[in-house]
Amino acid sequence: MYSLYSILVLAVAVIASPWFVYQALRYKKYVGSLGQRMGYLPVSFNIDADRSIWIHAVSVGEVLTARPLISDLKRKYPDLRIFLSTTTLAGQQLARRSVPDVDAVFYFPFDLGIFVRRTLDLVRPRLFVMMETEIWPNLLRECRRRGVKTAVVNGRLSPKSFPRYRMVRPMMRRVLDDIDKFCVQSEESARRFIELGADPGRVVVTGSLKFDSLDLPSTAPQARARDRVLRYFRLPPSRPVILAGSTMKGEEAAVLRAFRRVRSTTPNALLILAPRNPERFGEAEQLARAEGWKVARRSDLAIDADPRVDIVVLDTIGELATLYQVATVVFVGGSLVATGGHNVLEPAVFGKPIVFGPHMENFVEIADTFVTNGGGLQLENERELEEAFISLMSDPVRRARLGAAARALVEANRGAKEKSVSVLAALLPHEARAYPANVRPFRPLA
Repeated sequence: MYSLYSILVLAVAVIASPWFVYQALRYKKYVGSLGQRMGYLPVSFNIDADRSIWIHAVSVGEVLTARPLISDLKRKYPDLRIFLSTTTLAGQQLARRSVPDVDAVFYFPFDLGIFVRRTLDLVRPRLFVMMETEIWPNLLRECRRRGVKTAVVNGRLSPKSFPRYRMVRPMMRRVLDDIDKFCVQSEESARRFIELGADPGRVVVTGSLKFDSLDLPSTAPQARARDRVLRYFRLPPSRPVILAGSTMKGEEAAVLRAFRRVRSTTPNALLILAPRNPERFGEAEQLARAEGWKVARRSDLAIDADPRVDIVVLDTIGELATLYQVATVVFVGGSLVATGGHNVLEPAVFGKPIVFGPHMENFVEIADTFVTNGGGLQLENERELEEAFISLMSDPVRRARLGAAARALVEANRGAKEKSVSVLAALLPHEARAYPANVRPFRPLA
């Protein structure tokens, strides 16, 4: 089974190689990371061959979710090094810049035996933690052979991915048997993991770690003034803001059409467009300019000034979560097109009214909770998006009610971090140390 899987991985790599070459030449992606993906880490990476905890987070969202977990593990296991791997360039950049409690950051290896063995030789983990649904058969098999404990944290299986896994259930049963613990977000995800073959005794519902990954905003007015990001958006109280976060291809055009209708009734409104993928920053800017709007990139804004444009394209990484607090209304992207949606919790923590489209398959439990409890509006199409923007922009009472419900849901659902750390601690007991005996010198009595 594993040989067939490895052959398939190689075949996919060969077929996809022209695309990788294009991405490398066009967007500079994967340039400089190939060595690490093949298991060649810098000599200084773990020069003393220390034992470690290895945490893998695919991209930006998983890195942000992992941060509070990493901080607690660092405090609990000061004698172990903490290593963090990512798959994407954006995740790598964010991890290096904003996760201070890790000892080193590196790119996740290709899931082939020679590469994962080389990586494990250098990382030397006692525990390997996968954020959400990062299941790699060869790496997990090698961890089992070496006695490395493994765990899925913040695990989930979406309605979209579950049928695909179920098609290869015999293989998944063997792969999941190599995972010691599953800390999952919901009862539904627990049921799906068990149906694929996970041992029910290894599956624990801990809740969504995304609620714990959010820093609750301070009520002190000076805290906002100190924030570096907000100094580029010195907006007067009278200027409303629509923020479209993590948008995907096909959504910016719909948002721009909705924004044009908003400007017919609110002529000083500002739109902030935040494409999910960095390679699409230029595309979003060109699309807005083609519609006749005055546009600026966030990186070109003057500090301590109101942006004197109609639209700002957020072309930076790691600032979106902070910037939600300037919004009057928030649209969470990836939801009008069939890409599974994105995180609604980052604007919710600031008590903002949130709207999103019908495609929230990757966040279905959270989306359902928000809609059921009045913390968000789920729309079916672009026409409803326009109506929601216009309605919310003209109704401060409704905005306040939606925002308050969203903030209350965040506060009520925190606690997954403590549960997850408790599960991991049971897998990773502290090693006994051999301390020298404290013996007083013998002196004969006089």
